[in-house]
Amino acid sequence: PILYSYFRSSCSWRVRIALALKGISYDLVPVNLIKDGGQQFSAEFKALNPMQQVPALKIDGITLSQSLAIINYLEETHPNPRLLPQDPKKRAQVRMIADHIASGIQPLQNLSVLKQMGEKKMEWAQNCITSGFQALEQILQHTAGHYCVGDEVSMADLCLVPQVANAERFKVDMGPYPTITRINKALLELEAFKISHPSQQPDTPAELRA
Repeated sequence: PILYSYFRSSCSWRVRIALALKGISYDLVPVNLIKDGGQQFSAEFKALNPMQQVPALKIDGITLSQSLAIINYLEETHPNPRLLPQDPKKRAQVRMIADHIASGIQPLQNLSVLKQMGEKKMEWAQNCITSGFQALEQILQHTAGHYCVGDEVSMADLCLVPQVANAERFKVDMGPYPTITRINKALLELEAFKISHPSQQPDTPAELRA
């Protein structure tokens, strides 16, 4: 497999965690979203992913984009360890939380949107994340065990950790979100989350390396 990724992209990070958890080795091709006016806009990359976004994953003779679609494919082709619970209710909760973050929070504060916000980009990002986290904290109080849904790492957790990192980058006060904070801390202690972290990537700038 070949993963087209950017070290700081939260969507790329979700997929890196999934690949690490499932023990799938891959080659990484960095796509710098800022350099050269954004390498994702090159004709070469547009041919690979017409949406001009990372991640993209070449695997098993196909090219997939959209992080949740990629993770679902990995789940179906490499079922262990599972990232979707067997219980239908819990599985629905996992998908609900993953969608809440991947559709309801992250796109509103991603690079392409922030570029259009000009000087208000920090305030905009904070507002988007805060309103999303207020809802998420409430949801997690009903679903969480050790992690987002019960005590097994799931697709929801793969979305949570990168989103908390975004919140910290945009200086969101995490005080009102104790459940999110607790789960995030527990997940960051797991090896798959450590090795996929933005501070550990081949394209991480020297000053941001851990």
